[in-house]
Amino acid sequence: MQLKQYQINARDTLRDFLEAATISGPKAAYESLTGEHDLKERLRGFAGDYVPVNGIEDTPYVCLRLPTGGGKTILAAHAIDVARKSWMGKDYPMVLWMVSSNQIQTQTLDALKKPRHPYRKALDEQFGGNVRVFAMEDFTQIPPQDLESKCCIIVGTIQTLRITDTDKRKIYSHHEMLEPHFTRLNLHAYPGLEAISDTNPGKRFSFANLLHVHQPLMIVDEAHNAVTGLSEEMHRRVNPSAIIEFTATPRTRSNTLYNVSAAELKDAEMIKLPVRLTEHREWQSAVLGAVQKRAELLELAANDKDYIRPIVLFQAQNANLPVNVDVLKAHLIEELQIEPEEIAVATGGVRDLDGMDLLSEKSPINYVITVQALKEGWDCPFAYVFCSVANVSSAQDVEQLLGRVLRMPYAKRRTQPALNKAFANVTSENFANAANALRDGLVSLGFSNEEAGAQIEVQPELDPDGLFGPQRRPLPTMTIALPTPVTDEVRSAIAEIAPHIVSVSAPTSDDEDTEIEIVGVPTQEQVEAIAAILPPQAAKGMREAATAFVHENEAKASPAARGAKFIVPAIVATFQGELQLVEPGLYPDEADIDLADLPPTLTQGEFMLRSVGDEFEIDVDGNRVTSSHIGTGKQGTLFGQDVEGLSPVQLAVMLARDLRDPMISHGQLQIWLTELIASLAERDGITLPALVHCRHILMRSIREKIAGFMASRISGVYESTLFGPEPRCELSADQGFTFKHGMFADVPKYDSAHIFDKHFLGPYEVPVFDGKKNGEEFQCAQALDGIPQVKHWIRNVSRHREAFRLPLLKNNFYPDFIAELRDGRIAVVEYKGEAYATSDDSRIKRRVGSLWQKLSDDSGVFMFVEKTLDGKNMREQLDAGLN
Repeated sequence: MQLKQYQINARDTLRDFLEAATISGPKAAYESLTGEHDLKERLRGFAGDYVPVNGIEDTPYVCLRLPTGGGKTILAAHAIDVARKSWMGKDYPMVLWMVSSNQIQTQTLDALKKPRHPYRKALDEQFGGNVRVFAMEDFTQIPPQDLESKCCIIVGTIQTLRITDTDKRKIYSHHEMLEPHFTRLNLHAYPGLEAISDTNPGKRFSFANLLHVHQPLMIVDEAHNAVTGLSEEMHRRVNPSAIIEFTATPRTRSNTLYNVSAAELKDAEMIKLPVRLTEHREWQSAVLGAVQKRAELLELAANDKDYIRPIVLFQAQNANLPVNVDVLKAHLIEELQIEPEEIAVATGGVRDLDGMDLLSEKSPINYVITVQALKEGWDCPFAYVFCSVANVSSAQDVEQLLGRVLRMPYAKRRTQPALNKAFANVTSENFANAANALRDGLVSLGFSNEEAGAQIEVQPELDPDGLFGPQRRPLPTMTIALPTPVTDEVRSAIAEIAPHIVSVSAPTSDDEDTEIEIVGVPTQEQVEAIAAILPPQAAKGMREAATAFVHENEAKASPAARGAKFIVPAIVATFQGELQLVEPGLYPDEADIDLADLPPTLTQGEFMLRSVGDEFEIDVDGNRVTSSHIGTGKQGTLFGQDVEGLSPVQLAVMLARDLRDPMISHGQLQIWLTELIASLAERDGITLPALVHCRHILMRSIREKIAGFMASRISGVYESTLFGPEPRCELSADQGFTFKHGMFADVPKYDSAHIFDKHFLGPYEVPVFDGKKNGEEFQCAQALDGIPQVKHWIRNVSRHREAFRLPLLKNNFYPDFIAELRDGRIAVVEYKGEAYATSDDSRIKRRVGSLWQKLSDDSGVFMFVEKTLDGKNMREQLDAGLN
């Protein structure tokens, strides 16, 4: 499983922190890194002063925040390799993987042990297959040799460690079976080991003492308060080398290092959003609505290239309440005629899902009834509809179960828009309570308050209290019954002709009609194209009815719905002999990355190592680190090989494994490293064992040198392509960005009393603005909407796959607004608040925007708008720039 970009960024930030911590310590490294502008903006208040763990203040402890569905476990698997290279300095670390419950422990063990599971495959790739996974209660089965030659991962619950009286936990007890682990050690070198008893000073052969000796990397997976809630004494016993927490809801003392937004998960196609909320006054109505919604989704899923079987997750009331599990199941079977084999019950006493593969095409399960049993450890991307028959009034009512319907099947966006959403049918006596509970439930799953509110899509007719703003004007709709069925091929072709507007039903019985449903206003050209592929006996009636519908409603349709063309030329260039859209991913392919052009040396400022008695003194970037020699049993090997007699070539081959990069020839890297190692030995007389001991710091210096070289070459390609004396880029309408009806169907919409008259997608399809609801970006849109020269405009959506973008060096720039002027010109408008108008980021964006305007030959305008500029307000700035 390839990591998503946001996971790669989180992993790399963790590596930067740990590498910096080797030089300046965890506190300075954390506060320096999180103080940088980009990361500070991303953390948005999650970061603060570094809070060390009591008793082990020098041990790095940080948290990576990912909302539910973000892939915390796969990222944790990759974090092990990062930690052992950047901080631990061990080829095969011991890992203590802590989870919050027995259920999660079983699930994690199964995944990490299964050879073909993505988590295990990631670990095997990192450690060459030398991986062993154990349950914590099986610690006596860990062979001593495995701790020396394999990455050993011990999975357990945090409750196992949290205890005051250690005699009540097996992991703290003396075990003769562990004696082989201790007889080979000089126990006097480990002063923190617990004695057998007050009268017997001998060291216990306990698992806790074994942990203390090997200083495990502690991975904490959603075990809230697992770190800060443990006692100082426990930390001293376990003696972790580093603690990395992965959670959706970090605590204030968690030292949050990286924050992933819900928008990033959605853009990465990991989760279904928004959530469509339908509120009901009666529980029977909520159940019926959920069953009907599943039927609709099943019909759409039939057109998906992958197998999807939508599942409804019901939350029944407790056993002593009226709508308990038995009552709900009987209602489904007796009143709604659902077959019993389609229903599974998952409660504390009934576990129908145990051992069942819900993703299998052979599985009959379409409905799951639970109370709270699925709140942890249950993951089925086919779960689409959440239905609660309880009176929903708080986040606790929906939080855990709502998270079970958010994961996207196959982690890939579906072709049918409805299959990219989750659905909630809830029973509530007060709509505001239900909506607020759903929003708060998303917050509890790791969404920000702003994200949670924007990701709730309310059924318009069920918003009597106006909680989410005024009701939207319904789109014109029409249903046309066809006299004859149509094939699946014709149904798919019609959906392609007018996506998001025209669809064809698939009858489930002989007495049902085949119907064409129109939502919105198709163009007459689309009507004719649909009629042309229908059977002759159906085409005539459909053409007549649809044509009349178009004529009646054409004035109500947005420019996009009427089929208006809105194309914005894109910056293109020739890459590898082909004219392509300029994107950051293309620059490395054009860069000439040849290590022969990089001297195989490290300056004394980049890396210097001295041996001072029994210690090493390492100088990196002006920071001096002192490190003690470690005995032969601990650091006298490199990937299992004794370092005595190791040649520079052998060391280079081994280091190249950890420094490999797809842009560099592996053989060339080995040769370059061999020469670099020889140059260090010649310059400072550094021995190979010394380099082995300090290799995690050495590799940091080498990686930074190579990365700087590669970045310089890639930057050169970017500069020469776009801004060189003879730039090889141009604008292309043929490869440009086409704005069209339904393109932002999966994006939360702006909801307020203000009506935008000129928005290309229509006044009720304006994507949400950044910042406050009616803040400065909204005000800029108001000003743009009122400019006479503007024919129509669109709110561009950052990072959306169909949005207009301009190329930067490392990512893309998505301007806020795109407008077509009445004289045919295209205007690209970016709004910048006062705090960011003159930042480096803004300067870079202005530069590429100005290039786009220059390439347009006066057919395009690029401009920045600020709240006030040279005494002009937003409207005046736009007037001046667009005239």
